[in-house]
Amino acid sequence: MTSRKLTFSLLATALVLAGVAAIYAAGEHSSGPLVIAKQGYFYAGGRAVGGITVDQMFVQYQIPAKVTAPYPIVMIHGNMQNGSNFLGTPDDRPGWADYFLRRGYAVYVVDQAARGRSTYYPDADGKLAYPNAEGTERQFTAIEKYNIWPQAKLHTQWPGKGTRGDAIFEQFFASQNPFMADNLLMDQANRAGGAALLRKIGPAIVMTHSRSGPFGWLIADEVPELVKGVIAAEPAGPAFYNVVPTATSDPGAIRKFGVAFDHLTYDPPVKDITDLAPKREDKPQGADLQACWVAGVPHKLLRLAGIPIVIVTGEASYHAAYDHCTSQYLTQMGVVNEFVALGAKGIHGNGHMMMLEKNNLEIAKLMADWADKHVRK
Repeated sequence: MTSRKLTFSLLATALVLAGVAAIYAAGEHSSGPLVIAKQGYFYAGGRAVGGITVDQMFVQYQIPAKVTAPYPIVMIHGNMQNGSNFLGTPDDRPGWADYFLRRGYAVYVVDQAARGRSTYYPDADGKLAYPNAEGTERQFTAIEKYNIWPQAKLHTQWPGKGTRGDAIFEQFFASQNPFMADNLLMDQANRAGGAALLRKIGPAIVMTHSRSGPFGWLIADEVPELVKGVIAAEPAGPAFYNVVPTATSDPGAIRKFGVAFDHLTYDPPVKDITDLAPKREDKPQGADLQACWVAGVPHKLLRLAGIPIVIVTGEASYHAAYDHCTSQYLTQMGVVNEFVALGAKGIHGNGHMMMLEKNNLEIAKLMADWADKHVRK
């Protein structure tokens, strides 16, 4: 090789290496290749029933080549969903998993027990409930067209028409899953699976969404020493009774332990909802808000106290009317937490499925910035 060719080759190599270094340095701003050191899957938890294992939780993980975050993040999807919520979007943009990987987090994405790649067993898990297309439009994708709650008209971020026949809607609706109809069984199975996952991988940040919101509180109650932070995107709530202003609301759903159907460790101990003596505020705290349910007899959730917690709510979502109530209930129980309304942070137009919407990475950045600030070794 001539001297000139050798010089050119060395220069080209240097430029490639400089490019790789720039990718690492740019972090979330990079559009370059995502460099993964290890990836795989395993099953966490499960229980023996009649000679088989049921309620094992499928976990998919990726570890970036350069881990800079002190703890991994575990992403747990909501009702009717599966782990694909975090892997990308129905219009094929990067998802929250990719974003956190670029920020230096090891990422663990689960399929809830009896959902997706976590096998459902009818004899153990009971009846299933099913999603429907109109309910999906009304509650998630085309909420501004139905305009059932006051904030719905602010919805601008769904990537498509949000209605049947639209390719993006059909891709999203294809991902919807049947789910356990028994809320107590769902809480119990995912509490156990989530705790088993953390016992396997060690301390982590737990990210929840919607119906998995209670799992964050339950996993923290079960293994508080392993939960280093909770990022709750519109967690199921508010305390005690559903107030979802849609036709898909289940008025019979009663969270006997305030923010969960399964037991939480209170001080003094709580055996039933009557120990908490729920009562409702005389009037809402502001326009277009729901009046909150609070405990008439306050207790303390000592196992959750001291864990950094943030509750994040979209501007146009049905949760915008009551997520402040969930935050307020935790505060009443001695659990310091931060409530973030995205609209107040200049992030506008989001519905409930914020991880799939057009500005999803802007929201992911807010969450990662919060974790970087509040979750430390």
